[in-house]
Amino acid sequence: MRPVAIIGAGITGLTAAFRLQEQNIPCVVYEASGRAGGMIRTIRENGYVAEGGPNVLTEMSRNISALVKDAGLVRKRIYANAAAHGSYLLHQGRLVPAPMSPLKFITTPLFSARGKLRVCMEPFVGVNRSRGEESLASFVSRRLGPEFLEAVINPFVAGVHAGDPALLSVRHGFPKLHAAEQLHGSLFRAQVFGARGRERSGEISKTEAKKFSFEDGLQALPDRLKEKLGGAVELRTAVAAIHDLGEEWSVEFEEAMGRPACVHSAVLLAVPGHKMGRIEFHGSNVRGNGLAPMGEIIHPPVASVVLGFRRADVSHPLAGFGFLAPTSEKRRILGAIFSSSVFAGRAPSGHVTITTYIGGCRNPELALQSPEAIIGTALSELREILGISGTPTFQHCTAVPHAIPQYNVGYARYKQTMERLESKHPGLFFGGTCKDGISLGNSILSGHDVARRIRAYVSRVRELSPMAA
Repeated sequence: MRPVAIIGAGITGLTAAFRLQEQNIPCVVYEASGRAGGMIRTIRENGYVAEGGPNVLTEMSRNISALVKDAGLVRKRIYANAAAHGSYLLHQGRLVPAPMSPLKFITTPLFSARGKLRVCMEPFVGVNRSRGEESLASFVSRRLGPEFLEAVINPFVAGVHAGDPALLSVRHGFPKLHAAEQLHGSLFRAQVFGARGRERSGEISKTEAKKFSFEDGLQALPDRLKEKLGGAVELRTAVAAIHDLGEEWSVEFEEAMGRPACVHSAVLLAVPGHKMGRIEFHGSNVRGNGLAPMGEIIHPPVASVVLGFRRADVSHPLAGFGFLAPTSEKRRILGAIFSSSVFAGRAPSGHVTITTYIGGCRNPELALQSPEAIIGTALSELREILGISGTPTFQHCTAVPHAIPQYNVGYARYKQTMERLESKHPGLFFGGTCKDGISLGNSILSGHDVARRIRAYVSRVRELSPMAA
């Protein structure tokens, strides 16, 4: 059979290719850039291990653990330090521990007595049965109150999703929250009853799942997958168009490459929406470019700044995972991760590493400045918040003009576009952040799931056309 074409060598495409290869299904991974790994990017320099993209991988499914094992990276895996479990929220200019237990919730200064009572009333709030999309801000305000929205959800969404809770769709951006209300009528009740379903499915609650990385950083995973895939990964190979030929697919490349089109048995699109929208799609029942709507998905810019300091120059204990800043604090950063507190070996002895995030939907213009200006912003903010003196002993800035896709209200039309194209064009598949969630874990699970679907498709084709085998 002809190989499956996988467009995009991010972690979803690499995972899918790796799993297909295990099943003796040939595939070719086309990657436009000169490296594999997508948003994952590790910098190793002078004793520092810095992440320019995601910092941790969450062991939220057995399939993630299995990928690490099958890739031969179990001995390289390192888990987050137990002391780095908690996080901080910036409140009235100072860092306050996020309440992780009922007692800490009662005593936290993050909410007024009225706000705490409002959260406790959540099990008695009615269910929204409307079929329309509701924003995350509306959902949280309705179920937990405006104080919880402002103090917790606002900074979480900005720091993790680079988004705005007033715009994000709870149904598509946070499907488990939406399902919790619809199935159990309450988020609190869902915590109790949902644990049984997770146990049966092999999933683990994100709050309970272990966080891990690798000794040499997260880049170790895509590097290892690429190594195992060998010549199946073709870098600097930009796809310009795909054609549905009926029972096969033609993949065309950008004219500057001077490369003839290749014919494949199936195609997996595992690239961000803003790149997908630029790929021409032709088929017998497609009017215009069927992928063009995907280019409308918003991907705000985000900059990651990794700074190293002498431990003696940082007055804050850095005991925890990091901190997030709500909009009300009017800071120019979204939050920071205490990287050297989370994982051992991230900084030389006597030094610490802090990773700061800037931009997103809150302040997109700040992530589009020069690297020097972005680093200056991060340093200025950290000096005030963490009590830092002295000069950095390490600095690195990674700016991504189109970072995290926003599952805003109205995102259903993009999901429907992908579902419609897959239905009308057998052999076409979608995966990655624009389809299955933004986290690194979601992307791996997306690659695992789409490989299963491609395998089933290939099996059906072989049954109908024995000569294709």
